[in-house]
Amino acid sequence: MKLDLILRDAEILTLEAGRPHAHAVGVLNGRIVGFDDELDGCTAAREILLGGAVVVPGFIDAHCHTTWWGLGLGAVDLDQARGLDDLYARLEAEVRRLEDQPGAWVNGTGFNHKHHGGAFPDIRRLDEITGDRPLYLRHVSGHLSITNSATLRLAGVFEPGFTDPTGGAVLTGPDGYPTGVVEESAQQLIQNLLLPYPVERIVEALDAATTRYAAEGITSFTEAGIGGGWIGHSPVEVQAYLKAKRAGKLHARAQLMPALDSLRPIKANAADMHGTGNGRGLDLGAVAGFGDEWVSLGPVKVFMDGSLLGATAAVTEDYCGHQHNTGYLLDSPEAYRERVDAAYRAGWPIALHAIGDAAIDLATDIITGCQERYGRNHLPNRIEHFGISRPDQLAPVAAAGIAVTPQAAFIGPLGDQFAALVGTGREGWLYRGRSLVDAGILVAGSSDLPVADNNVLRAMQSWVDRRTERGLILGGTSEGLTAEEALRTYTDWAAQATGAASEKGTLRRGKLADFAVLSGSPLDAADISALKVLATIVGGEFTFDNIGAGMALSPGPGPASGPQMEPLSALEPGAGVVSKVPSEKPETLGVPS
Repeated sequence: MKLDLILRDAEILTLEAGRPHAHAVGVLNGRIVGFDDELDGCTAAREILLGGAVVVPGFIDAHCHTTWWGLGLGAVDLDQARGLDDLYARLEAEVRRLEDQPGAWVNGTGFNHKHHGGAFPDIRRLDEITGDRPLYLRHVSGHLSITNSATLRLAGVFEPGFTDPTGGAVLTGPDGYPTGVVEESAQQLIQNLLLPYPVERIVEALDAATTRYAAEGITSFTEAGIGGGWIGHSPVEVQAYLKAKRAGKLHARAQLMPALDSLRPIKANAADMHGTGNGRGLDLGAVAGFGDEWVSLGPVKVFMDGSLLGATAAVTEDYCGHQHNTGYLLDSPEAYRERVDAAYRAGWPIALHAIGDAAIDLATDIITGCQERYGRNHLPNRIEHFGISRPDQLAPVAAAGIAVTPQAAFIGPLGDQFAALVGTGREGWLYRGRSLVDAGILVAGSSDLPVADNNVLRAMQSWVDRRTERGLILGGTSEGLTAEEALRTYTDWAAQATGAASEKGTLRRGKLADFAVLSGSPLDAADISALKVLATIVGGEFTFDNIGAGMALSPGPGPASGPQMEPLSALEPGAGVVSKVPSEKPETLGVPS
């Protein structure tokens, strides 16, 4: 049999109990057709010797914000600023760069007050720098932004009778003048000045973002909110993903979560929607699962509370240093119950953003109530982040089969800030690991990019050692996962949580040929984060190669001067790298030591 691709001389970790290890894998039409002895007698258009490199299932980032990150790649990187004077200097340089572009926005991303002694920029200094130019600086949490007077004026904040929108606030100082900080749903006041983004611009953002995803071994991701609210970028956002795929600019498989605000009331036959005929959904009855293996709809994304860094996540005890502040829900419990119930009975699984333990209480109650009334959905219902969870909250979540997505990627860069906000008594509740697994909860790995980076290997190490930048072991060593469990959070368990376990997450015959090729095994590495992603393969096609030289096709019978294969690194990501020259001998990939 002639296959498309055979990878040989590899250590393949399948994560399948029946065949946990293999040394060769064959691919035909984008799917795995066999391993080792099952390939006896098979040839392939391409056979590659991996020189002992390790092959694992392609990584799945179960919660990220791809378009947001992609659009921000051209913004001023505020994460690198140290001290407000440095930040102001970076903004001044950006204003000078935009001198020949009247009215152009000044955009910045990644601001974290920890780099500035806890201080935020002074709006009057921002006004001096920007003048009448609109300004949009995103906080690393994503749950607040910083802007100037010119932008607030455009947004109507200075108009008589202005009131904060439900679930957000334009903060003011002691003198009553805005500070420039806009938190939670009030960010939509700024977003409305920019929306909707053109589809073509979103396509370019997806190209830039998913090219970088491939470099991290990511083959699939779940986009946590499209089409509406302050997290969406266009009411026709799905079109951008489809157009990107057709143009070869989508380099990882995308599951798209419609924001709850993108759904509208729909009415069908009285026999439908559990006998009510009424619900909230998309036109024509499209629901989660609609699409194909490259672009599909996922659960409905619902924001319930704020962020931990902004001390707006809804908790049951005050934040340390924030007297009488327990955060807040972004809408009333009654409103959430009504709107989520309507979406659920229309066929939508639900993914509820709940960071604080008070929000987790409500999220758990809403999900279990929907499941009791209407049954389990065909995709798992989820609680996104599950950031501050009390011990008594674990068993009900496990019993209800709810998947959770706590971000181990947060532990290193943000863990010290989190711990200071909740204190030693609640530190063990933060972004749990072992206690979730032991309770029987399905844990999916994710980055929440751009809140944290999407270096999956670094996040896996954080699952294991839970070490913050200052050396704190967040929650203690007992919360650490094993290396295999850490790998499963980004493969097997993430596939289950996204409803795709029959197609990906482990390696077996018939599943999608999505692989990450690593410089060593994460199961026995002293430091998983020190491993390198050597290549990423989606459906049998290389989307990333970091192996470098030594990729020439070994010559078969005939003159040695015959055609040679282009190095993988010279090809455009996603362009496809199947040789037009049939291989008589395997290619050899030199694996760096």
